[in-house]
Amino acid sequence: MEGHSKCIWSLACVGASHNVMSASEDGSIRQWRRDGEQVGKPWRSDGRAVVSIAVSPDETMVVSGRNNGRVQLWNIMEGKMVGDPWERHNAHVWCLDWSPNAREIASGSQDGTIRRWNPETGRQIASPIESGHGWVTTVKYSPQGDKFASAGSDSMIRVWSKDGKLLIEIKEHDNWVHSLCWSKDGAHIFSGSFDRTIRKWQSIDGKELVVLLGHTNTIESLCLSPDEHHLVSASADCSVRIWDLKTNQQVGEPLLHDNELLALAISSDGRYIASAGLDGKIYQWSIEAALKKSSDQSVAKLEERATLTRDVC
Repeated sequence: MEGHSKCIWSLACVGASHNVMSASEDGSIRQWRRDGEQVGKPWRSDGRAVVSIAVSPDETMVVSGRNNGRVQLWNIMEGKMVGDPWERHNAHVWCLDWSPNAREIASGSQDGTIRRWNPETGRQIASPIESGHGWVTTVKYSPQGDKFASAGSDSMIRVWSKDGKLLIEIKEHDNWVHSLCWSKDGAHIFSGSFDRTIRKWQSIDGKELVVLLGHTNTIESLCLSPDEHHLVSASADCSVRIWDLKTNQQVGEPLLHDNELLALAISSDGRYIASAGLDGKIYQWSIEAALKKSSDQSVAKLEERATLTRDVC
């Protein structure tokens, strides 16, 4: 999917339509159909780079964050901004997330704060949280909505209660943590880091359970498949990789771009992956095809091994 003139920082899928939304350095937000056709005109406001987006749980709204600290709410059907921008951050808004009940939006910024907003009024909920991360690069509510996790340039993962109380700190990564996602039951957190590792943690106490190795550069984004059988990762090594969470092994060959990746999204039906990055192009992948190719390759290797065994005998 081509149309952006600069790099793509963030992607999101709109579940019911399976459309893909993209946010770019070129100052626009765009919506794309699965066949690659662009829906309507690009959304623009002040021309500043859009570095983060998140779709509301009911899929009627999109919230975006810009490199000037502004947070903006958009109506998906109308493609128009709702109300005035929310102005409290004083640097890039790198990450956004909706609470599961859609009553809150959390934003994380290069200014080191996490702020929570009422999407109906655009006002902050409670005082900003001084995260301690330096740059806040990712923030994610638990599926139950009773807590949220954050991470950033200090290599730490922090889990907070709904009212902003720090619950636990996790430090095992050796570099920035750029992406987080929760298991559906809220028991586990997955993290992707600039140290080239993906790790799985117990959310209650921060115990490390698994380390996934394979990427050769920083890991920029993670997505968990709806059935939780697979984890998908995107990296600055120009690859998307699919991981089997039963074996904790990579499935199949890397899915390759021509340039570094920054963003990743997975459709709500778990059938497609969208990835994008520095080249301004969105690639769409079939998970079924990728897994089938991997299965076919495994069968071929087994047959080859059996043939070699017979020849030796």
